[in-house]
This record gives sequence, structure tokens and C-alpha cells, in this order.
Amino acid sequence: QVQLVESGGGLVQAGGSLRLSCAASGRTLSNYAMGWFRQAPGKEREFVAAISLSGGSTEYADSVKGRFTVSRDNAKKTVYLQMNSLKPEDTAVYYCAARLTAYRGRTYSIHEDYVNWGQGTQVTVSS
Repeated sequence: QVQLVESGGGLVQAGGSLRLSCAASGRTLSNYAMGWFRQAPGKEREFVAAISLSGGSTEYADSVKGRFTVSRDNAKKTVYLQMNSLKPEDTAVYYCAARLTAYRGRTYSIHEDYVNWGQGTQVTVSS
């Protein structure tokens, strides 16, 4: 099993930026496809971004495309989510997730695809 810990959340004004980090421990990160999801109060958890085993493929929700960038550093066992041009509707708890059984080059955007989850980090965007 891999353990995941998110960090980097906080309060930011609309138009600002944040970079979230997801640090993994326990297993080699390069064996896992990774994803970011978010959940706002009263709403279901939704897909944000995903990245393949080596980082060569990425996928984004339409709502964040062009503003968010997912990346990974397997040597550092860390996945990142760079968030620019933040909007109040981006306010949510952000979770990273890991999937061990993954095909090379493939990304996964359904939360049921993932087994391992972090505890989440709060992102609040003020207007």
C-alpha cells in the first residue's frame, strides 16, 4: 500500500495561484497512476486531473483545463497540482489518489478507479 499526504492548500484571492503537493510513502510511486479530485461542501467528489505512470499522459476536467497542471516527480515520490487563475468555484477539499493496477500511458478519471487516497487539503478562493 502507498500512503498519501497532501499539502499546499490555503486561502487565496480569485485570480491567484496555489501549488498542491501529494507526497507518497511506502511503495515506488512510478508503479501508480495518480489523480486529483475535489469535493466542495454539499457536492459529490469530482475529478480534477490525472497523470499516467511516467507522467507522459495527462487528463483534465473541462472546468480546470488551461488553468491547472498536473505533474509528477517519481524520484521524489511526489505529485503536484499547479493551480492558476483560481476562481471561487474552485473552493473545495482537494484529494490525491493512487491506482496500482495501471496501463502505461493511461489516465484514470473515475474515483472508483482509485484505491489509495490522501486525507485532503482545503483550498479556499475568495472573490
